[in-house]
Amino acid sequence: MRPRPRRHRELEQALGHRFARPALLEEALTHASAASGGVAYERLEFLGDRVLALVMADLLLRRFPEEPEGDLALRHAALVRREAVLSVAEAVDLGRHLILSKGESEAGGRLNPTILGDACEAVIAALYLDGGFAAAQRFVEDRWTPLVAMDVEPPQDAKTALQEWAQGRGKPLPTYETLSVAGPPHEPTFVIEVRVEGLEPATASGSSKRAAEQVAAAALLERVAATDDA
Repeated sequence: MRPRPRRHRELEQALGHRFARPALLEEALTHASAASGGVAYERLEFLGDRVLALVMADLLLRRFPEEPEGDLALRHAALVRREAVLSVAEAVDLGRHLILSKGESEAGGRLNPTILGDACEAVIAALYLDGGFAAAQRFVEDRWTPLVAMDVEPPQDAKTALQEWAQGRGKPLPTYETLSVAGPPHEPTFVIEVRVEGLEPATASGSSKRAAEQVAAAALLERVAATDDA
């Protein structure tokens, strides 16, 4: 195993974690253009995206204990989308630590929003794999809490945002279907599916039809945001 580069030690300080397995951080920083033996950050990015989503859901539940799930879903969608991840990547100067081929670096890869966002999610996965959930949680809460504080009110209504997204691309309006209603009359659970032409449907549940529709719309918005940013 190669010795821990000094620049990685500096990044560890920004991450608030010293890696027991530095190779994990190395992998999280390695772009496909510089991958040796095919080991690059894509697999870690896949995991990091989900770890970030879980940490943010937990943080929002504690930060806004009185908010309905629809509003929480809107906040969550805004905080895990590419713009938020990119702002954190820039805050820890992640671009300086990326491992890129000479060509990719000369082409501006260290400032590329997609590369920075993907690598940041990969770093979150590396923290999780090396230090457990607590290590990833510390970093995410430390870096994302200021973003949460900046947004006092929930973002735009998810159903309206999804409708505007569809109309802006010449698509028919989203359609919502109630798949099931379960539970006692005083505490029902609605399962709603939302469809937009050309997209896989999204399904969500809630304590009311409106709340479930909002959560489903927010889930689909997260998906299309990831697609648009790719």
